[in-house]
Amino acid sequence: MKNTISLASLALLAGVGLSSFISHLTDTPNWQFSPFTKVDAVNPVLTPSNKQVFTCPILKKEVKWEEKDVFNPAAVVREGKVYLVYRAEDKIGKFAGTSRLGLAISSDGLHFKKEAKPIFYPENDAQKSLEWEGGCEDPRIVESAQGQYIMTYTSYDGKTARLMLATSKDLRKWTKHGLVFKAPKHHNTWSKSGAIVVDKVGDKMIAKKINGKYWMYWGDTDLFMATSTDLLNWTPVEDAKGQLVSVLKPRKGYFDSKLVEPGPYALFTTRGIVLLYNSANNGQTGDKSLPDMTYSAGQALFDASNPTALKDRAKKYFMTPNKPYEITGQVNNVCFVEGMAFFKNQWFLYYGTADSKIAVATSKGISDF
Repeated sequence: MKNTISLASLALLAGVGLSSFISHLTDTPNWQFSPFTKVDAVNPVLTPSNKQVFTCPILKKEVKWEEKDVFNPAAVVREGKVYLVYRAEDKIGKFAGTSRLGLAISSDGLHFKKEAKPIFYPENDAQKSLEWEGGCEDPRIVESAQGQYIMTYTSYDGKTARLMLATSKDLRKWTKHGLVFKAPKHHNTWSKSGAIVVDKVGDKMIAKKINGKYWMYWGDTDLFMATSTDLLNWTPVEDAKGQLVSVLKPRKGYFDSKLVEPGPYALFTTRGIVLLYNSANNGQTGDKSLPDMTYSAGQALFDASNPTALKDRAKKYFMTPNKPYEITGQVNNVCFVEGMAFFKNQWFLYYGTADSKIAVATSKGISDF
């Protein structure tokens, strides 16, 4: 008679749960999203157009505002449709084109209809000196418990990138609130890519308080953090010496050896806080199979009760450039994940390709979430 032992028994002997034990055997942590599949049949889902024209309030003339590139969108499910708020560049701004934000809507998550004019852009307002003429870049959007949309975005004046914030009730009309970090010491701090921690409530991503505060991951070298009590006023997490606290760093020998940068919102789950993040490869000290400065996407897990504490981190990217439109463009070899929506019982991940177009990939999600 053969001696047999079940996986459950082995897990018990190891002192871990069955799902964790299976995860260890397969080297696929159960806190991660299942594989994202690029939807090749429709990709890229958004491309530039020279037919979209509006009158720029600063230049006081008509501008083909998305003629050069479209990329790096936020995604929101609203009224049974996917709304993409995407970055678009013209060909006349002196910093690789001025960036503005457009809106595209889809009933299936795959085929989008653009609105003719941008919904968010530099104007003759209080933020002009920070937004002109580089523009408004890379939005990320979550909802408050009261149903208000909170958007973080990057302003660029040609010298410094700064993390900014705006709010809206309908994704079309926005109120600008200026700098995310309002303390004078941070007015000229290079800051961008604000990913707020959220709870998934149906198809809505609602900003979540942990220990009485909202939390945000940000940065594009290391990852840093900030907290808020009202989603409008944020304070960077600093150490006793007043220095920014790094919660995720580049790793030698890996795909993320050059820099790390948040992707969409950070998702609160039963396993912890899951953050999809973007990264660049160092051709000398990183993943030798990837060209220098290749942008790939990874996954990290932070503690649910202490969002600054890193619990786990995937050893391999889950997305890297391997399609022609991802390999060649304004910036070669880029997959930059930024917009994610739960729609029709699966996850739709929208990402910029070579800083030129927008594509989509889908996933079934996290095994026990």
